[in-house]
Amino acid sequence: MKGSATLLDHGFFERSPTVCARELIGCRLEWQGCAGVIVETEAYEAAGDAACHAHVRPSARRFIDEHEAGTAYVYLNYGVHWLFNLLVKGGERDGFVLFRALEPVSGLPRMKRRRHREAEVDLCSGPGKLTKALGIDGALHGVPVLQSRRFSLCRETALHQTEPIACRRVGISRAVNRKWRFVRAESSCLSVRPGAE
Repeated sequence: MKGSATLLDHGFFERSPTVCARELIGCRLEWQGCAGVIVETEAYEAAGDAACHAHVRPSARRFIDEHEAGTAYVYLNYGVHWLFNLLVKGGERDGFVLFRALEPVSGLPRMKRRRHREAEVDLCSGPGKLTKALGIDGALHGVPVLQSRRFSLCRETALHQTEPIACRRVGISRAVNRKWRFVRAESSCLSVRPGAE
């Protein structure tokens, strides 16, 4: 890591999901040699959020009870795309942060092979694209990834040039008006542009 990069640990995720989701924008995520800058996240709260898995799935509530902050919560969406979340626990509210989009910065040849795409803006511009590009699947579910040498999340101060914008979450049918999606508005790698929800 270069410059003033700070490696995030499970303490980062011992706060509310919205705080974590906002502050992850601009951080660098690396998994097994592929990396990108996080440009889009979504927050989900375990209590009172009808769009959160914990609202309708007992297994999600058990997951929160049985795992520590920063554990990977990975599920298959509509039987097609793996979606990657990290558990937020121990702060004011428990829940999850969904990683929706990255700007690729390393490991691009591998990402392009996995995605069968050449354009960098299309490699990780959505939560299902992101997991496919990074090679993340259900095997990562329940893994305390912050303790893994193959995974890292770090904050690099040079990357924090603009404040994230809060906008409505997408791809859900409940609690749609909560502005719990956070984006780096100038990024060309977003899944959905702000205002186009």
